[in-house]
Amino acid sequence: MKIVKTVELLMVILISSTAFCQSDFISNVSKRGTTAASFLEIGQGARAASMGGAFVAVDNDLSAFYWNPAGLAKMDGIDVIFDHTNWLASVAYNYLAASYNLGGMGTAGFSFIASDYGDMKVTTVDNPNGTGQLFTATDIAFSLGYAINLTDNFAIGFNPKIIYQSIWEASATGFAMDLGILYKTPFDGIVLGMSISNFGTKMQMQGQSLLVTYDPDVNTTGNNGKIPAYLGTDAWSLPLNFRVGLAYSPISTDMHQLTLDVDAIHPNDNYESVNVGAEYVFDNLIAIRGGYKSLFLRDSEESFTLGFGLKHALMGNVAFSFDYAYQDFGRLTYVQQFSLGISF
Repeated sequence: MKIVKTVELLMVILISSTAFCQSDFISNVSKRGTTAASFLEIGQGARAASMGGAFVAVDNDLSAFYWNPAGLAKMDGIDVIFDHTNWLASVAYNYLAASYNLGGMGTAGFSFIASDYGDMKVTTVDNPNGTGQLFTATDIAFSLGYAINLTDNFAIGFNPKIIYQSIWEASATGFAMDLGILYKTPFDGIVLGMSISNFGTKMQMQGQSLLVTYDPDVNTTGNNGKIPAYLGTDAWSLPLNFRVGLAYSPISTDMHQLTLDVDAIHPNDNYESVNVGAEYVFDNLIAIRGGYKSLFLRDSEESFTLGFGLKHALMGNVAFSFDYAYQDFGRLTYVQQFSLGISF
């Protein structure tokens, strides 16, 4: 009964936190484009991506830092993963994560996300083809995660992180926390997962790029028309996201493993939606996956996802894994994702 009460308490905390921060969410306005650090909404891990982003209750690899930090409690030994995402508009994202199982003390680890926009030309009204200067933009998030199995059926995880964004000579920094739980229900093969992501501070751009010269009275002659001034910027909230999902394994043998998952998504900068996914694994060697993203979401370009995975065990407990994901984005074409992992 204690574990049931704990689950109920955490559900209240997670839901109340979302409601408190987004008490005005229920409206006919989607609030798209009203948060900072939107790269935090790009799912990490090719396996999760190929399952339509329905992963909050599956969550048994190192993409757990993104989907549900409680999933770290399922990791054994030492695990490392590198993920590369070919995002839209030739933008790329790289994700690195590692964890170490501390036995009865839980599992600890870190994750790192960084963008790659490439160099861009500095243009002005007088030089629309470029001034000869180049600039770039940067998105970075670094986190330290921890999870522990409180019982055989219940795990809880935390993932505090630092977020940094910059463009040319302006930058912003934020701090956030991810919280999550995993609960193996009394119903055979069904797992409940919940998480709240990016619960933290606001971000505000500041820096030399905002320094301009200003004329306080353009109609007056003889005054100083080049007074140094800074452009005012607003502080924007992080993309808070509440997920709840169910994973069901109707087939679970040594040779065959079938997992189905459905997630409900409640963000603070868009309408609610549902993700669904499935994974079939043969002999713990080959995996085939598929899913569908953003069900019931208005005007979404996201739709079906496909992917596969390979796992090869070497001597001892060393194993290598490779995962690939394809995500359809309608008029925006598609996104591809690749993950390499090692465990020992």
